[in-house]
Amino acid sequence: MKIGSLPIPDTLIRQYESAGVRDLYPPQAECVEKGMFEGKNLLVAIPTASGKTLVAETAMHFHIAKGGKCLYIVPLKALASEKFEDFSGKGVRVGISTGDYDRRDDYLGRNDIIVATSEKVDSLLRNASPWLQDISLLVIDEVHLIDSPDRGPTLEMVITKMRTRNPSMQVIALSATIGNPGSLSRWLDAELVTGSWRPVDLRQGVYYEGAIHFHSDVRPVRSVSKFEDLNLLMDTIDEGGQCLVFVSSRKNAEAFAKRAAKALHLESPELATYAKQLGKLAETEQEKALALCASSGSAFHHAGLRRATRSIVEEGFRKGHIKCISSTPTLAAGLNLPARRVIIRDYRRYSAGEGMVPIPAREYHQMAGRAGRPHLDPYGEAVLIGHSSQDAAELFSYYIDAPPEDVNSQCSTERALTTHILSLIASGFVTSLPALQDFMRNTFYFHQKKTDRLLTSVIGRSLSFLDRAEMITIQGDYFPATEYGTLVSQLYVDPLSADIIVEQITGAEDYSDIGLLQVICSTPDMFTLFVANRDRHYLERFVLEHDDELWLDFPYGEDESYFRGLKTAMVLYDWSHEVPDATICERYSIGPGDIHALVESVNWLLHATGRLTRMFRRNFTPSVGEFELCMKHGIKRELIPLVRIRNIGRVRARRLFNSGFTSPEKILAAGEERIIPILGHGITSQVFSFLKGKESGNTRVSESASQADLFQFGNRETE
Repeated sequence: MKIGSLPIPDTLIRQYESAGVRDLYPPQAECVEKGMFEGKNLLVAIPTASGKTLVAETAMHFHIAKGGKCLYIVPLKALASEKFEDFSGKGVRVGISTGDYDRRDDYLGRNDIIVATSEKVDSLLRNASPWLQDISLLVIDEVHLIDSPDRGPTLEMVITKMRTRNPSMQVIALSATIGNPGSLSRWLDAELVTGSWRPVDLRQGVYYEGAIHFHSDVRPVRSVSKFEDLNLLMDTIDEGGQCLVFVSSRKNAEAFAKRAAKALHLESPELATYAKQLGKLAETEQEKALALCASSGSAFHHAGLRRATRSIVEEGFRKGHIKCISSTPTLAAGLNLPARRVIIRDYRRYSAGEGMVPIPAREYHQMAGRAGRPHLDPYGEAVLIGHSSQDAAELFSYYIDAPPEDVNSQCSTERALTTHILSLIASGFVTSLPALQDFMRNTFYFHQKKTDRLLTSVIGRSLSFLDRAEMITIQGDYFPATEYGTLVSQLYVDPLSADIIVEQITGAEDYSDIGLLQVICSTPDMFTLFVANRDRHYLERFVLEHDDELWLDFPYGEDESYFRGLKTAMVLYDWSHEVPDATICERYSIGPGDIHALVESVNWLLHATGRLTRMFRRNFTPSVGEFELCMKHGIKRELIPLVRIRNIGRVRARRLFNSGFTSPEKILAAGEERIIPILGHGITSQVFSFLKGKESGNTRVSESASQADLFQFGNRETE
């Protein structure tokens, strides 16, 4: 089937054809044949790189040409950015939204395509964004993540809410291969498109005793090292390919990248440029090591790295200059980074309480699916590493020949249901017990179980908690949300988190930054850091030294959650007191990316806490608001007046303050000549332009950062 035969705008057809896309892949043609342009719902469950994005994009342009509006849901912020770039520049308006959980974002409705995470869409539904009722096509990327214990309940509820709200809306769900696609497609009332076709042939095997053993043949691998993974890497490079190596931990990813850099020892102007860019960002030994690796054609990639650093690595790999990336499995979760060969070196990973356990077959298939670059590789190879023929037989059975696991609903847990029941009540989706039960019968959970016996029990407990917490008022079968409950839902906070925060802020005698942080870091909404045995001594010492500031009592006995929350609070406290990243990373054994993730999460919860203090403890509101700014920028309170100036972040503000320029007024009074040695010509000119505009009334310095700015990490400066 020709791309030119599709009922999409001619301008899009010409763009595809100029990029060499003239014929549809077989799965894409099947989507058309099964009614994609006739409004039929589709579940497209096919291997990675089989053309799912083109299916979604052509369907969206078809809807837009008829006056429709499209919502594209992704699981990860990084994937949202990637899809935003993919869809932009093709004659339609594209918007993106991934943060700011208490805004309606009405401006997004001006776009033809809106790309957002499932959590953001859930927030938009809670805040009644009016443009959602105009959505004519809903695309759900990575819909198999409905099986995720963390994100699955939200995704399932978002799909159910959107289908309830817009019954005539078309749904296209995109997925990796799953074990039970029929069950999911029936829930979605969707035509099923599935199969094993790939644009690049995938060969899967096990390496042992110097060769890769496939089903039908054996491929010897030249030995250049005592390390099996390096032999496989160099074999790939010798053929002109690139390599992804999946390992079980960050430490292993870094160790392999260093060994690979020594083995590759490549040189090029492009690699020198990437190394320079990475070196400019580097503040820790880990980041300096990455820059050194990149200069030789190797890199590592994991969540401990800051986003800007990861982006440079991804760009270098996509353009073919960086030949090898070693990564934890997070890289396989959605980013489009295919390679000639994928080496799954570690197929076991640590699980708390269980030790090293095998990864699921679905995760293996996700990683293996990255093998083979369309239009670049004649084939792709996914290789597991074993040590004997017995190992190989087990790996073939457990991974290569094993079907992916079934996808199952995760929305029956009390914590997940309590959150979503409150949102349903507060946003007016349901107002009574019968209406709530009817809504839940539209979920994937009910479709799978065909019974609501368990749900009825969990719903009862959830309603009782919400009633006790005074977030709803039960009046027979009716249960309207209180003002407090409505606020909690709109803030996108777990009701249990809000209950913990409100209890502590109303019970505290005096305000304390570290006390508030400790409480926030004890809530279920906050990701907390692992605590090793070596951490206990400084954590216990901190408790003794700050006993009068901490709000939560020290547990006499083993309480891992207490220490995890405290360690996380201490990291954030250091960040807000201008402790350098490198010091924080060394002190707590974390990466810059971890600091970023924690700051992003706590900023949202600090903002929510500020709103809650206005309702329950107004005298704390100014202190919380100031601390929110301190956390956003990573500054002490004395720098707040300076960071309100455009282009001034934590580094430049501290330079100005230490030079005696402690306020915008003092900067203006000093004149540009005295500021240039501190900030440089360009920034000084911008700063004075901003301040003079403010002085004349043309520019206003906001008393509190906008939520869009709030989620930028610390207003970092490139100097």
